[in-house]
Amino acid sequence: MSIYRPGRRVFIGFMLAAWLGAAALLGQVTWLLWQESVNAEEARVAELAEQLGQRAEQMIVEARALLDRFNNSDLPRCSDAHINAMHEAAIGRPHIRAIGYWRAVDRVCGVGYIQAVDLRPSRADRLYESGVIAWWPSSQTEIGGVQLFLMRYGDHDVAIDPRMLLQPAQDPGRQAGLWVENLPMATTGNAGNIPEPDSLKLGLTLDSANNRVVSRFTTGTIFPMDIVAVETIDRFWGRYLPFIAVAVAIGLLLAAVWIYLVLRYSRRRMSLSSELRNAINRGYITAYYQPILELSTGRCIGAEALARWIRPDGEMVRPDVFIPLAEQNGLVPDITMAVLAATLRDLGDMLRANPLLKININLAPEDLSDESFKQRLRDQLVNAAVAPQCIKLEITERAMVNSDRSRQQVLELRDRGHQIAVDDFGTGYSSLAYLQSFKLDTLKIDKCFVDAVGTEAVTHNVVGHVIEMAGTLQLDTVAEGIESPDQADWLVAQGVAYGQGFLYSKPIPAEPFRAYLQDNLATHSRRLEVEAEAVLA
Repeated sequence: MSIYRPGRRVFIGFMLAAWLGAAALLGQVTWLLWQESVNAEEARVAELAEQLGQRAEQMIVEARALLDRFNNSDLPRCSDAHINAMHEAAIGRPHIRAIGYWRAVDRVCGVGYIQAVDLRPSRADRLYESGVIAWWPSSQTEIGGVQLFLMRYGDHDVAIDPRMLLQPAQDPGRQAGLWVENLPMATTGNAGNIPEPDSLKLGLTLDSANNRVVSRFTTGTIFPMDIVAVETIDRFWGRYLPFIAVAVAIGLLLAAVWIYLVLRYSRRRMSLSSELRNAINRGYITAYYQPILELSTGRCIGAEALARWIRPDGEMVRPDVFIPLAEQNGLVPDITMAVLAATLRDLGDMLRANPLLKININLAPEDLSDESFKQRLRDQLVNAAVAPQCIKLEITERAMVNSDRSRQQVLELRDRGHQIAVDDFGTGYSSLAYLQSFKLDTLKIDKCFVDAVGTEAVTHNVVGHVIEMAGTLQLDTVAEGIESPDQADWLVAQGVAYGQGFLYSKPIPAEPFRAYLQDNLATHSRRLEVEAEAVLA
């Protein structure tokens, strides 16, 4: 049951990850589609606003130029030629409803569809320095139910039907409004349904309370203009719903593919978990050995046993794959026992013949919390007739967090004869006082600190403090990950006694390690003989 439940938790975790990932993917797709629809609508309405602004500006500027032309004309005022000229100008411009000539406050003559007597509003809305006088559409410019835009310049005036300015916006489903210089110029539909520009932010606004989409854009180079467009949300969705539906379908397909891939990966992980259990039971978990040497002499004093998974076909599964898998499925103690069994099988005869030789076995927090671990360790050593002193146990700083329980376990193991080493020291939170509460024998300096030797890295200064701490606690020191002679020389100068790393050997299988150890011991023995002969001579 202890094996089944972690696997089930892993499967549930994968399922949860699959559904959450699919939901996140679909949510992201939906959000992107909404943003794309809003951006497309804003671009569409912005283009319409630009057209309206250009059209309105062109009409006003053209009217101003027309008045200027009549003011500078040599035609006798109100003559037949003058009347005909004004008539031709109005006929060619559908938005112009009237053109007239003024003498002082009297409109003397004019052309168009509006009687002259009606074009005398009492108050102007704008008086420009250029001399132009303008009346915006309002009740005082309303004639025949149409509120006109009036412009007078010099001794001529023009009346413009502002509805013609919004012709490009004529759409039965859309209402639009045009404001020039912050005054309303023209609207289509019900003007009461069109909000004031100042009440809106620029761009598109979704007004769900009134079931409408409102857009506001500002344009104009000569006159500042605001264009407001209003339409129902249904029309908005009608334009973009087909596109969104297709894209959502694609998003659902992608989500389904994601779920399939995650489930396939989870099945592979579950299958790999089952394979790992089988590998433990069948002895496919073996040990590789990285020699540990006395730095000052080069004498090999033992090795660190590292777990390796080798399939029957010779393929090796990387430790960074199966160790996390073992942690997730509660198999770490079984792997520790498998490494110990491989070590006793590979090197038992050498350990029995040379009790001073020590092989380091890594313990995880799960090992110290496993009630059966100590008994299983004892049984294997007894069956192999190997003394506990030959097996040094490495614990991490993480394993020491549960101090009371861990301290008791460490004390019992040490009382049996096992030496205890703190592995990867410096990467956790151990203090001097904390380490003093444990009875330890060896402190291993992590590779990250050894890498900093001879560099300007901040961690370079930490190595000296770690060595000093070990000396204070009277612990042996082992430097991990030594890769260069300069590093080794510096460590020796600082008083570090032992080390391991690629400078001496990478982790190797049992037979190459046995050969390495025999050659090293023979070389060291010959060196001692030579030194002894030199002393006697």
